[in-house]
Amino acid sequence: MVADRSGTARMAGGLYLLVIMTGVFVMLYAPSRLYVPGDAAATAARILAREGLFRAQQAVALVSELLFVALALLLHRLLADVDRAHAALMVGIVLLTAPLAFLSVAFGAGTLGLLRGAEALAAFEPRQREALALLLLQVEQEGLPVTTLLWGAWLLPLGHLVRRSGFLPPLLGAWLVVNGLAYAAMGAAGLLFAQGLQTVSVFARPLLLGELVFALWLVTRGVRTHPLPSAGAVSRGGRP
Repeated sequence: MVADRSGTARMAGGLYLLVIMTGVFVMLYAPSRLYVPGDAAATAARILAREGLFRAQQAVALVSELLFVALALLLHRLLADVDRAHAALMVGIVLLTAPLAFLSVAFGAGTLGLLRGAEALAAFEPRQREALALLLLQVEQEGLPVTTLLWGAWLLPLGHLVRRSGFLPPLLGAWLVVNGLAYAAMGAAGLLFAQGLQTVSVFARPLLLGELVFALWLVTRGVRTHPLPSAGAVSRGGRP
């Protein structure tokens, strides 16, 4: 049982690292090379000049979301016995992110179609197509605060499960909760203020390392061979 649990933990850790790495590519690296904020013409020129990178961003975004769902299912397998209601909630929140990710990729495909100027768009001037393409990208960005809120929301039940598990360090669970609250603050700020997400993220970045530390722990340490009493067991006087 312990060996099976440890194997599941290490697989989940490996998947988590892949989710983090693909997320960095999709959310940070590719946008920094492709998008010029507020400049439709410059953004259009960059996307057309680096079409391969733009297509890679969309493809990796799809793969990353599929990995994210697989990660949630593995973590459910690892932690469901701790608290089945919270484990189900964790998976449910992750599944809510999938349609948003697929919609984002659809916007990306539409953006590229506009910039390449298909025959059906011949009636539009190049500047008009560029403006429409930038509008699609802006609509996609408007949905980012909602996605960020969901990234925070799924970490709250995960942190609870880790903290109560007995076979993972409670401190990791607490850090995941703090990580989730930081994402939630970023998402809420993004919904309330024009540049709120970017502003809050500057202060929240150190708190967002909880996921990376958790993933590295799962890969390198797995789970405790001799679990500590869970928080629930302690509250009942240590009886299982």
